[in-house]
Amino acid sequence: MSVRLTFFGTGTSQGIPIIGCRCPVCSSPDPRDKRFRSSALVQCEGMNILIDAGPDFRSQMLRAGVGHLDAILLTHNHKDHTGGLDDVRSLNYIDRKAVEIYCEPKVEDTIRREYAYAFAEPKYPGSPEWHLHTIGDAPFEVASNDGYELEWVHDVGYFYRPLEGPVPPPRRTTVIPIRGYHDKMPVLGFRFGDIAYLTDMSAIPEPEFAKLQGLEHVTLNTVGYKKHHSHFSLDEALELAGKIGARHTWLTHLSHTFPVHETFSGDLRRLCAERGIASEVLPAYDGLTIED
Repeated sequence: MSVRLTFFGTGTSQGIPIIGCRCPVCSSPDPRDKRFRSSALVQCEGMNILIDAGPDFRSQMLRAGVGHLDAILLTHNHKDHTGGLDDVRSLNYIDRKAVEIYCEPKVEDTIRREYAYAFAEPKYPGSPEWHLHTIGDAPFEVASNDGYELEWVHDVGYFYRPLEGPVPPPRRTTVIPIRGYHDKMPVLGFRFGDIAYLTDMSAIPEPEFAKLQGLEHVTLNTVGYKKHHSHFSLDEALELAGKIGARHTWLTHLSHTFPVHETFSGDLRRLCAERGIASEVLPAYDGLTIED
């Protein structure tokens, strides 16, 4: 299976630049230092699968020129990862499909509470159309939903209409979830083929490392040099990079406490050489694309 991952956002919950900050990173002219909230687009088996839809979702989709999604996978229920879900309304109208969302039960509870208008009956016309799928620690299948279209009736809302004639078989791909903890909060990372994407973690249970063997690329989160209660510090991320042993390790969810991209890249190369870390460890940046 060929997999392509594009980083839609690589910043912390505040993004970079931070509103009002004039530090060297927030003031940097290098586009690699401009970071939306963390998110990624995975393309495999002819499908577009988004990981997290935070407050920058609309801008990220427009910047990347992406106008179709087959699914959204949610790592957890914090607003910097779910705050853009209302903007799928555009996809409902253009694609004539509900958006397939895969998440854990507690994340679904949050979505139903924070977006109550999308589930109310009678439904408010024009509110987003979602299909929610429950996932957990077991591998799960993401499948395109090609058997119906949404029909829009002005001032009334959407109706589901079965497609007429032969319906092509759905495209499918298997996703392996990776359990982690964001402080004490259970969160999920995801593996697609030989690419794994992990964010917003401060601990990974030992049994999960068996799912991370043989990777070409792994993404790990880090927010700074100091130990943090809910994210890996840089030292912890580097230790994990050595333990996982992927050929390439990409750091995301980066804060402005790290230096500008060019300097940080050089620092990481030096640190890996000093510590004997075989994996190439570099900071990801918005728009970077990797393939297995």
